[in-house]
Amino acid sequence: MFDNRITRLFGCEIPIMQAPMGYISRAQLASAVANAGAIGMIETSSGDLEAFRREVKLAQEWAPGKCLTANIAQAFVRDPSIVDFVVEQGVRFVTTSAGDPNRYTRQLKDAGLVVFHVVPTLRAALKAVDAGVDGLVVEGAEGGGFKNPRDVATMVLLPLVASKVDVPIIAAGGFVDGATMAAAFALGAEGVQMGTRMVASAESPIHENWKQAIVDAAETGTVLLNRHAAPAVRVLRTEVSEAYEFDTGRNAMGAMADHRRVYFEGDLTAGLAFGGQVAGRIDRVRPVAEVIRECADDCLRVIADLAVRYPPSPSPSPEEPDQAATHGASTSAKVGEPSSRSS
Repeated sequence: MFDNRITRLFGCEIPIMQAPMGYISRAQLASAVANAGAIGMIETSSGDLEAFRREVKLAQEWAPGKCLTANIAQAFVRDPSIVDFVVEQGVRFVTTSAGDPNRYTRQLKDAGLVVFHVVPTLRAALKAVDAGVDGLVVEGAEGGGFKNPRDVATMVLLPLVASKVDVPIIAAGGFVDGATMAAAFALGAEGVQMGTRMVASAESPIHENWKQAIVDAAETGTVLLNRHAAPAVRVLRTEVSEAYEFDTGRNAMGAMADHRRVYFEGDLTAGLAFGGQVAGRIDRVRPVAEVIRECADDCLRVIADLAVRYPPSPSPSPEEPDQAATHGASTSAKVGEPSSRSS
């Protein structure tokens, strides 16, 4: 179905990556994603490395031979032996985030791992490429969770980064279905990452109240907090989050003290519930395999439909070589793989 640098690097069928979300991206969810042909993820942002060890082992048992990756959230995991620890778990693919890509990239690659770094700006993307990463997760501000306080929309950030680098890109922030996946490919990505859609899935381990809050959310139902006191966070709009929306005297992370009550008891008055703007497009909780398969099928359907509705112009005559080269380049790429890059 898909053949591009992401599917080849990760050995997956469908270039959809599940986002690394603290306490959520664990074996139950990651194995369901991997068994659906996509890229499952185990998180470290909870800071619990023993849980990470346990969850990786479970995911490998529940999705044997499938594509599983791990995230090293540098702001939350400061153990200097984290690279050795991750390698010992038999993980072959890693994303690094919330920190300097120079810190772990060389060690991870020397150990034979494929490394992608999460970036919220062009400057960060160029730095990661210089550090030697295999690819990038380009993350727009629409997504839920921790964000750059100087927010940039995916529609702007993704094509900008894609025009300046030549490594494979997974687009994050605003992706929920086949149409948005096709749009990511048009803007230069070769895969997408989904977070909020995976939170509101049947296999997500969080409380049903949080899932229902996503289903009930309007397209305006999230808020970006902490522009003044990084890290910024995009969360669902609740009484708790609205109290911090225009408050520049407090750090909203203070509301995370009772986060376990939010995650596992469903008490949305106890803290912040992460969520991206795509919450406004999610109307029900669904099984992961159903979401991924429908997204993949619809993406290809959208691409095929656009090709029919907007066919390329006929090849110009030989006396117009420059135009011929321009038109010819647009039809040669495989599904999801950019045909060229500008510099």
